[in-house]
Order: sequence, then structure tokens, then C-alpha cells
Amino acid sequence: MEKVRAYLMSSYDELVNKVTWPSWDELRSSTIIVLIATLIFAVAIYAMDLGFQNILEFIYGLFN
Repeated sequence: MEKVRAYLMSSYDELVNKVTWPSWDELRSSTIIVLIATLIFAVAIYAMDLGFQNILEFIYGLFN
């Protein structure tokens, strides 16, 4: 049980004293960048999905 207590104390000490947390401005700008990148990837995947759908419908239409 002492090892668990020592681990928890060590973890708490590291989180409070050794970790460098971002400021609110850094956090906000990073969040905006992630949101924009996510939207760009989503639109790109959607466009590829539509493109492949049209290609496959064309190919299937040739055989019907």
C-alpha cells in the first residue's frame, strides 16, 4: 500500500510542480488550429467519398 501512496504523491508532485501547462491564449489558439484542421480533413474526405461514389456509379452503369 505504501508503494501506491508513493506513486500517487510522485504523480501529484510532477503534475503540480514539473509540468508546464499552456496559458489560456495558447490553449485557445491550439484549439482553433485543431478545429480548422479537422474541418479541412472532413471536407477532403467528403469530397473523395463523393468522387469515388460517382466513379463507381459510372462503372456499374456501364454493366447494366
